[in-house]
Amino acid sequence: MEFIDYYQILGLSKEASDNEVKQAYRKLARKYHPDLNPNDAKAKAKFQQINEANEVLSDPEKRKKYDQHGKDWKHAEEAKRYQESRAGHQRASDQPFSGDFSEGSFSDFFESMFGGAGNAGGRQVRFRGQDINAELHLDLKDVYTTQKHTLTVNGKNIRLTIPAGVAHGQTIKIAGHGGDGMNGGPNGDLYISFSITNNTRFKRDGDNLYTDIDLNLYTAVLGGEVTIDTFDGKVKLKVNPETQNGTKVRLKSKGFPVYKKEGIFGDLFVIWRIKIPTRLTDKEKELFTELSKLSSNGK
Repeated sequence: MEFIDYYQILGLSKEASDNEVKQAYRKLARKYHPDLNPNDAKAKAKFQQINEANEVLSDPEKRKKYDQHGKDWKHAEEAKRYQESRAGHQRASDQPFSGDFSEGSFSDFFESMFGGAGNAGGRQVRFRGQDINAELHLDLKDVYTTQKHTLTVNGKNIRLTIPAGVAHGQTIKIAGHGGDGMNGGPNGDLYISFSITNNTRFKRDGDNLYTDIDLNLYTAVLGGEVTIDTFDGKVKLKVNPETQNGTKVRLKSKGFPVYKKEGIFGDLFVIWRIKIPTRLTDKEKELFTELSKLSSNGK
């Protein structure tokens, strides 16, 4: 098993603090992010290594095992349970150990960990591969439509289809694409968490979108039509006369796509923000004064 120096990947020493690990990860993740390095296979591979290193070094328990066992850290717990089971078996027997475990079938892993281990009843002990956790950074615009991505994990390219509507923080499992199993054991699974950045004017709440739209005072008072941007184009909206500030208008099915429900969308809510005119001319001030006098409630 090839040893991967996670400290070297993040440019850190073994004495690095948790905060230094976090800062190094963020800096390198930004530098090698696939969105900033399109069609750069080396950058993608580096980005995956950075995520893997952060996954281990940011977790106190995983970091402890990694520091203690090096390249064999992923299987440390399995090896410990095996060793304890073997010792218990020997203690339970009144007779000297008579060969339930064959020295000739010890795996390279146990030889490196304990100087020898074995198999039960002539069968090698199988170990399931380590689960791998990765984080995929996307923009909100990216997940408005179904996307296809290629990820490099453990040197293998994985084609991934990301359904429209995936949420920030959501995790999906790809079975069998984690670490390799040992002695014929099954592979682990790959868990991908999505980190979604919103650089749009829309606020997302589940499948619904919200946006504030400026409305001039005259249109708010007299009514009219306004063209606004939705997530997938422009639409014309009718503004009712005497519209109040903060009025909310619902546009059905103009929100965000519902995850794994093709063609179904949430709603878009438009909130009118009435803008008071500034830099009035003397004539405008005079007219507003007349309106004030004509108003029965003094407003």
